[in-house]
Amino acid sequence: MEESRLESVRRLPDHRLFGLVGWYSGYAQAGIPPARHRGLPSPWLTFILTLDDPLEIAVHPDRRQPAGSYETLVGGLHTRPALIVHHGRQSGVQVALHPLGTRVLLGCPAGALGGGDFSADEVLGRAARELRERLGEAATWEGRLAALDEGLLDLVRRRSATTRVVEPPDPVAGAWQAIVAKGGRITVEKVASEVGWSDRQLRKRFKAETGLTPKEACRVVRFDRARRTLAGRLMSGGSFGLASVAAECGYADQGHLSREFAALAGCPPGRWAVEEFRNIQAGAHLPLE
Repeated sequence: MEESRLESVRRLPDHRLFGLVGWYSGYAQAGIPPARHRGLPSPWLTFILTLDDPLEIAVHPDRRQPAGSYETLVGGLHTRPALIVHHGRQSGVQVALHPLGTRVLLGCPAGALGGGDFSADEVLGRAARELRERLGEAATWEGRLAALDEGLLDLVRRRSATTRVVEPPDPVAGAWQAIVAKGGRITVEKVASEVGWSDRQLRKRFKAETGLTPKEACRVVRFDRARRTLAGRLMSGGSFGLASVAAECGYADQGHLSREFAALAGCPPGRWAVEEFRNIQAGAHLPLE
């Protein structure tokens, strides 16, 4: 059996990428039992660059999409979990992409990727291969993440030099910011009123830009806060306390939280905690502020 290795590193991107990139999570695992991991709904798009074996997705958020292997992957916002498998080793870097920054970074709105997983080559062309090669040439995590900073900044510079980037409509940006600021605890009617659009107009434009409806975004943001709260308690050795988490995150009661967790994660909170304990301990799911 291959020698056991567990590495995890996380940091913020270069400040010039703020508003486009949330954080980087580097990981390297080897000599461990084969396992599966749930890729859960999140307010951030996923961009993964592998360093050795490809990423194997057995089940995509869009159940119509067949299983596949990816050296690089871009995943849109979604409301169902992905199921990722590995055979004892995996390594790479996961980049959290802001849904209002994908026009600048990827050249398309997040809505064009909504619910789907794509090879990054399909989205970025040869720039995806160049980024992966830069990471592969670096010998340390510090070097890899620095190379990723420079590669993404180069991508932004090239795009701005050749293409007129259209910013997301102000009401869509305002609606997204309101939903995130409230932790998903806001009605669609209230959001529409705040940005000055009708419910129907907001729904149509918001989904085209982000890939989610405003109601779906509220669910995902609230769920993301709940799972991060639960994971934080596990990491600190505290009580799971579903009832108090439900109250803190805006659910009617513990049952409501459990039902939403099952719908968005594909399993109850307790089962998720057991299955994902290694990843929870690594902190890879938690955003860096």
